[in-house]
Amino acid sequence: MRIVDIRDTVVPIKSAIRNAYIDFSQMTVSVVAVVTDVIRDGRPVVGFGFNSNGRYAPQGLLRERFIPRLKGADPESLVDEGGGNLDPHKAWAAMMANEKPGGHGERSVAVGVLDMAMWDAAAKIASVPLYRLLADRYRGGEADDRVFVYAAGGYYYPGKDREELQAEFRRYLDLGYTVCKMKIGGASLDDDLRRIDAALEVVGGPDRLAVDANGRFDLETAIAYAKALNPYGLFWYEEPGDPLDFQIQAVLADSYDGTMATGENLFSHQDARNLLRYGGMRPDRDILQFDCALSYGLVEYLRTLDVLKSLGWSPRRCIPHGGHQMSLNIAAGLGLGGNESYPDVFRPFNGFADDCPVQDGYVALPDAPGIGFERKAELYTVMRDLAG
Repeated sequence: MRIVDIRDTVVPIKSAIRNAYIDFSQMTVSVVAVVTDVIRDGRPVVGFGFNSNGRYAPQGLLRERFIPRLKGADPESLVDEGGGNLDPHKAWAAMMANEKPGGHGERSVAVGVLDMAMWDAAAKIASVPLYRLLADRYRGGEADDRVFVYAAGGYYYPGKDREELQAEFRRYLDLGYTVCKMKIGGASLDDDLRRIDAALEVVGGPDRLAVDANGRFDLETAIAYAKALNPYGLFWYEEPGDPLDFQIQAVLADSYDGTMATGENLFSHQDARNLLRYGGMRPDRDILQFDCALSYGLVEYLRTLDVLKSLGWSPRRCIPHGGHQMSLNIAAGLGLGGNESYPDVFRPFNGFADDCPVQDGYVALPDAPGIGFERKAELYTVMRDLAG
């Protein structure tokens, strides 16, 4: 088999929401389609991919470096030993040819977009869901039949008050979620504490509420929030400081007894290793949020999981950022601890298959080949147009 074409487009997900660091008024996403010469049900198999929210569409990198490398590669160099399917590991190597180590930045996002499409296509060619392909290859055939998901929201909107925050979280509970996450750091500490108290009136207990500072705080502010949050016993306290300031994270381990979460803005297995070596993260309680779609894709994520294992961490401590179906498949196939979800924002890239509702905080996966994009109608409309 061979790749016939690779197409890309940019789709806006702009919104009036903001967190403590950025607003999303100009946010974009790259979408790619990898078209193969394999025919299923009378049509070519097409693998789809896109990047997670929070990073802009890397179209320049896709078009200038990574798509041309795949198109220019010997077709036989991108397939498995039998020649009947794509090998995402070989495709990853072709994309990263002539790239220096380090300096991950936005190239990790571009590679992650294409990597997602490669895995989608490979699972479709194998006629199995991606989570089943992963379980068979890397977990002795064991797959989770459902995945824990939490509702990420609680953004700052213009004019949004505490009553509206409560109404938002009531919607999430009605949708079947049991844990909600809200933003902090975009207001004063006193205002954020009032927002937290309002949210707790709805969600049912502190162990059902997580808070996320999006890397906004310096050490002094991070500690002030930690001292104020410690008595609550929240689900977690997320990314208080700059993601590469491991000292802030390490110091907080002595100031915050509860669960901390971070990692969504670290884009390689080397960064993950440094976080675990120097960031004071605790394998008995803390959560790692590495997002494969932002960090060179699943090929690199497998290396990250190897790093975790070597340092005594269970994959169950991983709950990826991004709220997309790729991470959902990885969670089910590789035994992660859950996945983020965005019930209200980042459409059409939020949420999961239309026929897999959230029940008691968990969601099942569709029994469909590939990642399952075709079972999410609003998203597949965008992808189908790109596939032609």
